[in-house]
Amino acid sequence: VSAFTKKPKTTELTAGSTAVFEAETEKAGIKVKWLRAGTEITESEKYVIKAEGNKHSLTINNVGKEDDVTYAVIAGSSKVKFELKVKEPGVPAQAAPAPAASETPAPPVESSQNTEVASAGTQPEEPPDPIGLFVTRPQDGEVTVGGNITFTAKVAGESLLKKPSVKWFKGKWMDLGSKVGKHLQLHDSYDRNNKVYTFEMEIIEANMTFAGGYRCEVSTKDKFDSSNFNLTVNEAPITGDLDIRAAFRRTSLAGAGRRMTSAFLSTEGHEEGGEFNFSALLKKSSFLRSVNRSEAKSESQSDVDVWEILRKAPPSEYEKIAFQYGITDLRGMLKRLKRIKKEEKKSTAFLKKLDPAYQVDKGQKIKLTVELANPDADVKWLKNGQEIQVSGRYIFEAVGNKRILTINHCSLADDAAYECVVGEEKSFTELFVKEPPILITHPLEDQMVMVGERVEFECEVSEEGATVKWEKDGIELTREETFKYRFKKDGKKQYLIINETTKEDSGHYTVKTNGGVSVAELIVQEKKLEVYQSIADLTVKARDQAVFKCEVSDENVKGIWLKNGKEVIPDERIKISHIGRIHKLTIEDVTPDDEADYSFIPQGFAYNLSAKLQFLEVKIDFVPREEPPKIHLDCLGQSPDTIVVVAGNKLRLDVPISGDPTPTVIWQKVNKKSDLLRSNDDSMTPSENSNDLNTDSKV
Repeated sequence: VSAFTKKPKTTELTAGSTAVFEAETEKAGIKVKWLRAGTEITESEKYVIKAEGNKHSLTINNVGKEDDVTYAVIAGSSKVKFELKVKEPGVPAQAAPAPAASETPAPPVESSQNTEVASAGTQPEEPPDPIGLFVTRPQDGEVTVGGNITFTAKVAGESLLKKPSVKWFKGKWMDLGSKVGKHLQLHDSYDRNNKVYTFEMEIIEANMTFAGGYRCEVSTKDKFDSSNFNLTVNEAPITGDLDIRAAFRRTSLAGAGRRMTSAFLSTEGHEEGGEFNFSALLKKSSFLRSVNRSEAKSESQSDVDVWEILRKAPPSEYEKIAFQYGITDLRGMLKRLKRIKKEEKKSTAFLKKLDPAYQVDKGQKIKLTVELANPDADVKWLKNGQEIQVSGRYIFEAVGNKRILTINHCSLADDAAYECVVGEEKSFTELFVKEPPILITHPLEDQMVMVGERVEFECEVSEEGATVKWEKDGIELTREETFKYRFKKDGKKQYLIINETTKEDSGHYTVKTNGGVSVAELIVQEKKLEVYQSIADLTVKARDQAVFKCEVSDENVKGIWLKNGKEVIPDERIKISHIGRIHKLTIEDVTPDDEADYSFIPQGFAYNLSAKLQFLEVKIDFVPREEPPKIHLDCLGQSPDTIVVVAGNKLRLDVPISGDPTPTVIWQKVNKKSDLLRSNDDSMTPSENSNDLNTDSKV
């Protein structure tokens, strides 16, 4: 939980103004430090630092452009970053667009340590959850490669007798407790005022393999709850290259309802796809930016001549080159490459033949046009050698000496070779129907299995029957390896299946389309590890010894001990031992600093054995010794209850007494009458005839 109940916020001011940042801590008296660009701020005329109780403030006078940096405030282990944006006088601040009426802006993620906007992930905080154990569930997050992001879960502790057990998973099975280290940290804390447990999973320097689905599970003695969330990792933007795919996408004309093909236009400039020159297209060093559906996206590739690359490459490399440069119509390119080498004979029937190749977007229409030497000549149109019949999708037109074939609502079935036949002469062309980029709508999930088990990676794409590429650790998996891998398609779902896994199958698996990438990790364990004895919570007094002990099924398994998520380093006071199946962590002369959460993680296994060490402070209160009251009466050998004196003499009784504390003494006189003395058959007991000497006037 953050030590701050109120955090300073990013502010935008005009140069020359005064900036005031305020923060409030949970408790008064906490030392607070203010930082500017990572350096602690000292009080001066420029910077005024105030602290009143739990309220703290930083005032920056006469702000200038040099003050436009990142600031931070630190209290204990909590750190909050914020920015001061300084604009020149007369320059209006950029107002954020108002959200639509149906949308509610998500509040920013609360974290004990924020990260800078450029590299940090965002995770909006969810409102309190009235159902289940969660007060706040972890939300979907997004981060750029190299950035940090923290996911937070809060659990109500008011009705719990002890701390709940929380586990974080990636995918279905991977327990992240075994992944704690450089890129992953797990934290937990307890707010005694609000009685809320806070659990945090911090991802540090994210990379593309971290993307995917995650799950947080919380359990108590008789309750269980879980929450799923996703992490999206975006690649850092790369500029300055050329993407050939941009040339094959359509872009909208501003202010017009028409569409045209980017980098090449039809002669009419209408809705239909146009003719294009492959050589000129591929040699261009830059193209117009294109719009992919409703999503504006600028892509680029290096300035290369793909024709030259294809000419020099062996046929086995053709598909790899086409995929690398975003060329999905490789067949047409190769045919075009072959046709370029041929010298066409002069035609007597055609004044203008069909172009070698055409391309059209799926769902659009296209016109194939020829010009004849004889306006009255009859023509036939063929598709893959079969004559085309007039229908609603195929329309024949004759305008003067022009003959036009119009294909409406092009589908993948129209991707074929076409011919226009006049007598004995023919004109050939290739039509390519281009699909929109295939998107990955449901990414891969990490898997963890034992040796010999079956693994099935599954993803879902935006189009049925789409072509995808599978890779393992950057190396493409081909159909020739069907003895090891099996590829399967079911509608929009794509599968990679490994029937019998081995340790060598561990690694990162990637599925690629021409519009997306998804990565998942496969962990193959040799055998299942059983925990015979887990470590237990300890409560230890000062200077005593604390011993955490666990026993696992494999005596060859090594492991590491963690203290609050950080590896324990042995020294003279802290000893780590591994004898057979038993692992021990021994702490001599326990001090208050040793109070923490300790974990043992077997190497290579998704286990996290955790326990807590609680330091017991011993308070000694002095209680004086008590002795019961006692009468020390020495009657010089006479009966202890009879003293004989002469009548009329003075009697003094000295009776020693003892006791701690000093006892209270009461004297009594008891009159004993002869048993022969009776009055009206009434008996008289000693207690009925006793008098308190304290009230007797004769004493």
